[in-house]
Amino acid sequence: MTGAVTVERDSSGAHELVVLDNGLLRVTAAPALGGRILSVRHLGREHLYRNPRLLGEDLQPLPGVVLGPVGGPMSAWHNVGGDKTWPAPQGWDGPGQWAGPPDPVLDSGAYAAETSTAPDGSATLTMTSGDDPRSGLRLVRRLTLEPGASGYRLDLEAVNASGVPREWALWNVTQIDGGDGPGGADGGTPAHGHGVYVGVRGEGPHTVPLVAGDANPATAAHTPSVVRVPAQDVVGKVGFPTASGWLAHVGAAGTLTQRFAVDEGAAYPDEGSRVEVWLEYPVERPLEHLGGLRPVDRVVECEALGPLTVIAPGGSTALTVEFGFGTTTGPVLGVTPQGYWSQPSGPGSAQDADPSPPAVFTALREGAHGGDGPAGEPAGPRPGTAPGPGAPASADRTRIHDHHPDQE
Repeated sequence: MTGAVTVERDSSGAHELVVLDNGLLRVTAAPALGGRILSVRHLGREHLYRNPRLLGEDLQPLPGVVLGPVGGPMSAWHNVGGDKTWPAPQGWDGPGQWAGPPDPVLDSGAYAAETSTAPDGSATLTMTSGDDPRSGLRLVRRLTLEPGASGYRLDLEAVNASGVPREWALWNVTQIDGGDGPGGADGGTPAHGHGVYVGVRGEGPHTVPLVAGDANPATAAHTPSVVRVPAQDVVGKVGFPTASGWLAHVGAAGTLTQRFAVDEGAAYPDEGSRVEVWLEYPVERPLEHLGGLRPVDRVVECEALGPLTVIAPGGSTALTVEFGFGTTTGPVLGVTPQGYWSQPSGPGSAQDADPSPPAVFTALREGAHGGDGPAGEPAGPRPGTAPGPGAPASADRTRIHDHHPDQE
């Protein structure tokens, strides 16, 4: 039987670190640094970006670095990395837009932290911001990790702490190390499968250009229901107004997935975007039209958004994001509540070599399976036959191009 999740609170450094660990995942948060999750290690492999100029391997500030609440232009932002929550839309034109980062309360202010455990062995970390006078919001981030799971749940809440109605959307931003760039360490052909995959539905258009730092990110249709953002050297952002409720990042560490509900009838920020992907790489000069921002590393941001909501005083809006982690490095075809479907990694499995390649299913919990294929035949191992959570199991060459896992 899998043991209970362990909880550690370490206050020996410049800021407290809170660690939740179930043996598969080790999740470390820094409540004092804007309520961030700074590290997620799956089977020892790090999935999140950490700014090596600000934080050491111990996730504490390097000598001479002082972190704390800061405001001003983007050039003043201490981007330590990790996973954080902001309000959307972002902008500097009026009170209905969030003029950050930096931001001294929601992005870089200290969050209160509480931990709890449950009889099933799960553990929860709740981080709560101060009341932000600019947006009128108080943000709550609640992370729950279960025993034996290769993923965790992040429940987000934005509370209107002001005395007047406010309209905002929740916006969760996950920063991931972009590695050595589109050509990998040797500068050659991009690694097969690496990039961001977003489930889409409907006729489209599925993407909208949002920010061009030096260009707009390129995208490509991977399947009729999946759009890929390949690894590329560009500073910019693309939005997905038809996102169906999942995204996945594939890189050297493996696969990170996110699932969240979408409201088909609701308005979303940024030309209706339910998902946004930001890419950056080192540039020689600050980008003056982006507040003097000067990227110094290759970073990928996977961003899940909730609908724009008018929040009454004392009311709130919520968004739940289910995170999953696996060891595969091939293209992702779909994400379900039980896990995710992908293609085997390696050039021999590329679509141009086999236009209908086999699929593999990676379960996030013991006994989970991928359901049935389009004709009702088994599409993966049944309960009790799959490998451990986070590890792939080969399907019986099921053809799934007409299968839409995101609709399960």
